[in-house]
Amino acid sequence: MRIAVVPGDGIGKEVVAEGLKVLRKVEEFFNVSFDFTEYPLGAEHYLKTGETLTDEVLEELKTFDAIYFGAIGDPRVRPGLLEHGILLRLRFSLDLYVNIRPVRLYHPCLTPLKGKENIDMVFIRENVEGLYAGSGGFLRRGTPNEVAVQEMINTRYGVERAVRFAFEYAVRTGRKKVTLVDKANVLTYAHDLWQRVFAEVAEEYPEVETDHYYVDAMAMKMVRSPEIFDVVVTPNMFGDILTDLGAEIVGGLGLAASANVNPEGIGMFEPVHGSAPDIAGKGVANPLAAILTASLMLEHLGLDEAAKAVERAVEKVIAENRVTPDLGGKLSTSEVGDAVVEVLEVVA
Repeated sequence: MRIAVVPGDGIGKEVVAEGLKVLRKVEEFFNVSFDFTEYPLGAEHYLKTGETLTDEVLEELKTFDAIYFGAIGDPRVRPGLLEHGILLRLRFSLDLYVNIRPVRLYHPCLTPLKGKENIDMVFIRENVEGLYAGSGGFLRRGTPNEVAVQEMINTRYGVERAVRFAFEYAVRTGRKKVTLVDKANVLTYAHDLWQRVFAEVAEEYPEVETDHYYVDAMAMKMVRSPEIFDVVVTPNMFGDILTDLGAEIVGGLGLAASANVNPEGIGMFEPVHGSAPDIAGKGVANPLAAILTASLMLEHLGLDEAAKAVERAVEKVIAENRVTPDLGGKLSTSEVGDAVVEVLEVVA
């Protein structure tokens, strides 16, 4: 299987290196072979060449089975330039219309919530529409009367395929409930569409329970009763915000994995945490999010047993406190990667 590797900026390079260690160990135990090709996309490349993501490289990336991505962002480059020029361009050009973000508590000591030990939900975030579609503009820019417009784009086609993916995901993974999160009481056009489509699609899956929360109520409920959620489907921006909250209630962004997928095509897999330039190069970045992201990539590639083994290895490493300082441990980034590889030899 051909995997494009984009370490990117900051700690992206450090955590991807640990994920690759794990994937090479997977090759040994699960009778699979990966062909890794690295692409130097990111700040350094941009500062040297003025390029973000060229058409030629984009066409090359389309030929791979998956893209394993580190992080994008550098204080030397204007905020948004790399994110839009590389990350968002890949999402839109490859039509990666679903963002999958698990929120699972691997050990009770990691959550700040009292008495909550059973947190295991998966967010299905619509990934190419909504307020992130990039539609809008300025009027009288730079004047005292400036107007900035950012438009929320919701197509029936885009909403339906995201909602349907959520129900199919629930059925495929044995989950019992799908929750819709929106703000239809205020966004009375865009999210009315979400509610109508959700109701129609739900009729096709009578075995799956459904419920609904407005986004503000959802934020509160995730803190009060996170154990009641299973699969959550939501528009683009709400998914972005709520999954950061989700990460914090299960141990922080150092454990937050994500997958950007087109079920009929390629997937791009990136940890949620970003490039974290303040800790880059110090050897303290938590690689578990990148390793769990590799697990999501294995699942997407049809290597379910390998994916489960990697997740079990991460869970065991956490239980043994063989982790980086952000989780209360004393190991370095590379030492945590080594620990996961060591445990994978046992649990595989």
